[in-house]
Amino acid sequence: MSNAIIFDTESARFGLPLLFSGQTQKEVYVNEAHAIMDALLHCAIEGVASSAPAGPVDGMNWLIGDNAIGEWEGKSGSLACRQAGGWIYIAPRDGLQILNRATGQICRYFGGWQFPARMNAPTGGGVIDAEARDAIGQLILALQALGFAQT
Repeated sequence: MSNAIIFDTESARFGLPLLFSGQTQKEVYVNEAHAIMDALLHCAIEGVASSAPAGPVDGMNWLIGDNAIGEWEGKSGSLACRQAGGWIYIAPRDGLQILNRATGQICRYFGGWQFPARMNAPTGGGVIDAEARDAIGQLILALQALGFAQT
C-alpha cells in the first residue's frame, strides 16, 4: 500500500485549489479549478495587451504585455482570463503553449514567452537558383501558415 499524500492548499503547477474533507463551500473551490482548467485547455489568446480591453467577454484570454496598467498592473507576462465577469490571472509555466488569435501564431513559455521569429525570403548570393529559392519560399509560407513563423 502506498503512503498517503499530504496536499498543500493548491496544486504545484498552476495553483488549482484543492479540496479537503469537511471543507465548506467546496463548490467555490471546484468552480475556480474548473475555470482555470477551462482557460488553459487548448489555450488561445485574443492578443497581447498591457491594459484590460473595454467590454471583455467571458472566455476571452489575453497575454499581459510589458508595463501593464490599470487592472493588470503588476501582472506582466501572465495570462488574463475573463471568467464570470472578472479576471483570473495565471502565471505561465515552462511548456505552456498558446495560440495568438490576432496573429495566428503559436507562442510557448520556456523561461519567458518565446514568439516566432520573422522569416524572410532568401536574397543575395553569387549564384541564384530560382528553384531552390522557390522551394525555400514555399517552406517559409508553410511555416507561417502553421503559426511557426511571423508573417
